[in-house]
Amino acid sequence: MNMRRTKMDIIGDMLISIQNKGGKIKPTHLMYKANLSHKLLNTYLDELVSKEMVSEIQKGPSKYLIITEKGVVFLSEFRKMKEFQDAFGL
Repeated sequence: MNMRRTKMDIIGDMLISIQNKGGKIKPTHLMYKANLSHKLLNTYLDELVSKEMVSEIQKGPSKYLIITEKGVVFLSEFRKMKEFQDAFGL
């Protein structure tokens, strides 16, 4: 069975990937870790930045994505929701 990821799953994967890299990641690395195309990465990043879950910083020639406190809180609640979902086999 080929299950597609929901929007929430993709956002969760992105935030988990950023958090697993110490809270800071380059956009290209995030694209590979979250298994997204460049177009989808930009679509979701625009939303995460506008909702202040992720911020972008420029350090020299490199751009980094940083998970914000709001993103950490969202991720915590997302994990609780997934545990609840798994507990009931949904």
